[in-house]
Amino acid sequence: MKLFSVAALCALVGLIALPALAQQKVVPAQSEIGFVTRQMGVPVDGKFRKFDAQVMFDPKQPAAAKIGFTIDLVSASIGTAETEAELVKPDWFDTKKFPQATFTSTVVKPTGAGKFDVAGTLSIKGSSQAVVVPVMLVQTGAMTTATGAFTLKRLDFKIGAGDWGDTSIVANDVQVKFKLTLTGVGAL
Repeated sequence: MKLFSVAALCALVGLIALPALAQQKVVPAQSEIGFVTRQMGVPVDGKFRKFDAQVMFDPKQPAAAKIGFTIDLVSASIGTAETEAELVKPDWFDTKKFPQATFTSTVVKPTGAGKFDVAGTLSIKGSSQAVVVPVMLVQTGAMTTATGAFTLKRLDFKIGAGDWGDTSIVANDVQVKFKLTLTGVGAL
């Protein structure tokens, strides 16, 4: 009994000594996740209309950050109903089998004033890859805007399989870009 009490007391002291990380709130109306690909050399812009972000971040202690995204792939919007109908099919996102893409941070490192590299795991269509996302934070009053972009190889995630695997028709590189407006972030 004494061993349990000592262990419980140590755990409680450890929890009290840790700084509390408040979860920030995303302002959906001012946030977006988009992408740019090239089809036959022509840029094609798209976006995801539905996503959720879980952010626990203290700019003074970035190593303790926890950042996660869940993106509803069926919400992809690329401008035409025909193309959007294709995106949900098995050769592309296969949304019946894989309805969501996720990102979970593993390490957040400062790289300059208001700049951070967020490393983590991106999972799409049953495939996971390590990615590093450069993020810039800008604060205006109580709002913080996080922006960034990174490039992924769509074929690494089996996006655009079959006949669509030809990268001369649809480029393998896809730029993912985002802007998140958050409340509750501490001063930079």
